[in-house]
Amino acid sequence: MMYTKELLFSEFKEVTKKDEKSKKPSYKHRIAYLQSLKEDFDKTPKNFSNINISSEQLQNLIDDWSAPKPIDAFYTRGFGMTYAEKKAEEDAEYFDLSKGEKVYMKKKLEKTDTVH
Repeated sequence: MMYTKELLFSEFKEVTKKDEKSKKPSYKHRIAYLQSLKEDFDKTPKNFSNINISSEQLQNLIDDWSAPKPIDAFYTRGFGMTYAEKKAEEDAEYFDLSKGEKVYMKKKLEKTDTVH
């Protein structure tokens, strides 16, 4: 069976619904799905020729979803900080200390000398 991006998204959505039925936060169905997907990928990579993903990327997803707080694992891999740290950084960029309230403004760009 050839896998497509749409098929993977729909299957992942189904297993997410199974996990969300649990009263406690659970990721076991998503982890099991990703593990079976990785096994399929390792056995028959030609079925994944339509998708630009590697075995290492699938393993990264399994590792992140297996973490105690998956969102922190994703943010740590992408930004080098947890979700809370990233949000605090973003809030600090938009907090106007003179008024003591949150004000959304464009980030100040650092001036750099152009070399031509």
